[in-house]
Amino acid sequence: MTAVEQKLNSLNYLRSSKPFWNALAITYTLLGYYAGIGLLIATSFLLNALGIVIVTHTLVLSAYLAHEFTHGTIFRSMKLNTLAGEVAQWLNGACYCSFRNMSRRHIAHHIEKADHADCDLLKLLRSFPKLIQWFILALEWFCFPALFFLLQWRAITAPYWNLVRRGERLRVTTMLLIRGAMFALLGWVSPKALLLYFLCFMGMVTVIRLVDAFQHDYETIPIGEIAPEQNLDYEQFHTFSTLFTKRWKWINLLLLNFGYHNAHHALMKCPWHSLPELHEELSQRQKILNIDLVTLLIFFHQHRMKRIFLGEGEALNDRGELDMSKFYGALGGTAILLPAQLIE
Repeated sequence: MTAVEQKLNSLNYLRSSKPFWNALAITYTLLGYYAGIGLLIATSFLLNALGIVIVTHTLVLSAYLAHEFTHGTIFRSMKLNTLAGEVAQWLNGACYCSFRNMSRRHIAHHIEKADHADCDLLKLLRSFPKLIQWFILALEWFCFPALFFLLQWRAITAPYWNLVRRGERLRVTTMLLIRGAMFALLGWVSPKALLLYFLCFMGMVTVIRLVDAFQHDYETIPIGEIAPEQNLDYEQFHTFSTLFTKRWKWINLLLLNFGYHNAHHALMKCPWHSLPELHEELSQRQKILNIDLVTLLIFFHQHRMKRIFLGEGEALNDRGELDMSKFYGALGGTAILLPAQLIE
């Protein structure tokens, strides 16, 4: 156990338990998701608009709850966390890969202090005919997450052409058939609701990409390669918090406090509801660089094409200050939402 973790243990962050808040988040996510779909089917445009907000939000929460289940912060039993993680992935469409494999990839991100890539995205893009390349780039320019859907489809079909994931063929086929039938049923009941659901899913992807884009400027390591060994100082120096606002902390609860990213990386098993307190303690010991919502929105949009061709860029200038003009960000969200190869 690290020196940082030992100090934090004295404040009982690891033992912090708030079952009511966990139950509230899980209940809202499950009930809100299905109630929201009901609102998408309704004939009232106002109810449809409310449904879009609720379904989008619950999809986002399902992804961040899956993240909490990965770290075992909700239930004491990892079997329960794994089961709940599978349910969360079912909601947000990451269910084509087992929760255990997704978790292994994410934990490797913490241990190795690096981002992992299944493929060279730019090389993949350039493998397509020019017309398709320009079409994909045009969609990204118009803020449609085309590259995410490309990577998602590649990841879903991987068991059929990648020997490493051949054992997942039955799972993927089953999931495709069941989810395909359910979406076909929704489209039969209400084509409008199916279209609105896709809009909600796109909203979830965009929110997660937005938040995830600027939380690190880690080196990206191809899966299978050994990452250079890094220390805790490196981890904190290359991690950035993305609190929507410091003044009204309750707003950050909308994303289960995922913006308290320095705190999360200082103690990855700290529950989401205790991250604000941990963040305050860390702030007294070290400098934490935060990127607020307005700044996130501005540079996420401004650098939407640069990050495709130039990578993440450089987050810090020579004085160790955050320089958003050169920090293009990552094409984020893939570690939470996309099936992954196994990390041995």
